[in-house]
Amino acid sequence: MAFTLERDKGGAAVRIRGRVIGDVTEVDVCNSPCMQYTLTKFTTTVKKWATVLAVVGMAGATNISAGQADQADAKRLLKAMSDYLAAQKAISFDYDVDLELVSTQQQKIALASSGALTLNRPDKLHLTRTGGFANLEMTFDGKTLTLLGKNTNLYTQVEAPGTIDQLVDVLRDKYHRPVPAADLLMSDPYKELMPEVNDVKDLGSGVIHGIECDHLAFRTKEVDWQIWIAQGARPYPCRYVITSKKVTGWPQYTLDIWAWKTGAEVASDAFKLEIPAGAKQLTPDQVPEINDIPALFTPKGAK
Repeated sequence: MAFTLERDKGGAAVRIRGRVIGDVTEVDVCNSPCMQYTLTKFTTTVKKWATVLAVVGMAGATNISAGQADQADAKRLLKAMSDYLAAQKAISFDYDVDLELVSTQQQKIALASSGALTLNRPDKLHLTRTGGFANLEMTFDGKTLTLLGKNTNLYTQVEAPGTIDQLVDVLRDKYHRPVPAADLLMSDPYKELMPEVNDVKDLGSGVIHGIECDHLAFRTKEVDWQIWIAQGARPYPCRYVITSKKVTGWPQYTLDIWAWKTGAEVASDAFKLEIPAGAKQLTPDQVPEINDIPALFTPKGAK
C-alpha cells in the first residue's frame, strides 16, 4: 500500500492518493473548494448512468425468444463459419483480449492484452501475446512446443508430436494450460462448440471493426457465449464472448479478431523460436507469463 500527499502551488488544495494493488482499491480525497462541485458532478454522472443502465436492464429483462427457423439459421451460419475455417490451410490475424476477473469485494476487473497468430494446418502454430503482465511468444512445429516469457527470460519446451487439435488437448489435460478460444482453431469448430448447447438465438447483425457481422448467441449449463461472424465470402469470427455463469459476477472473456488473412496472404513463418542467450529453461508450470491470470490477481493458495 502506498499513499502520497500532494498540495497545489497556492496551498489551498490537499489531495491524498492511495492504492492497494492486491485489493484493487484506490482512495482519492480532495480537500478544497472544488471538492463539493466535483462530488456533486460525479454523483450526478453516476445517477445519470444508473438511470441509463436501469433502462437497459429493463430491456434486457424482456424475453428474447427464438423460433425454430431462427435457431436453424443460427446453426447454419455457425456451421458455415466452421467449414470455412476448417478449409483454410493457412490463417493469420491480430487479436485483442479482455479477460474479466471478479475480486473478493465483488469488483469486476478486466485484463487487456493483444497479439498475433499464424496457423498452418494441420500442425504449425505461432502466437504472441503482450499485456501489462506478460510478453509471451509460442511456436509449435508439429513436434515441439516452445514458450518464451520475454519479460522474465524464461522458457519451456514440450515434446508434443501431433496436430494442433492434439496440442490443445495436451495443454489442457496434461499441463492444465487451456488455450482460450482454442475451439476456433480446431479442425472442426462446430463439433467443439455445439455438444452442450441447449439454447440458440440469431440476434441479427452487428458491426465489429467496421465489418458487418451476423450476431449469434448460445447457452450451455455453465456458460453463455456469443459470436459475431463476418458476412460475405469470408465468414470468419470477428468477436467471441464467453460468459462464465458459475462464477460470481458472471465474468467474461472477449476475443476480437482483425487483420484477417488466409492462403497466399499469410506471411511465411518458420514456426521456430530463437531462444535468447541467458534464458533459463523451466517446466511449463514454472513460467509465470504462460498464465492468463497473473499471480498478483490469484487468491493465496489457489492454483
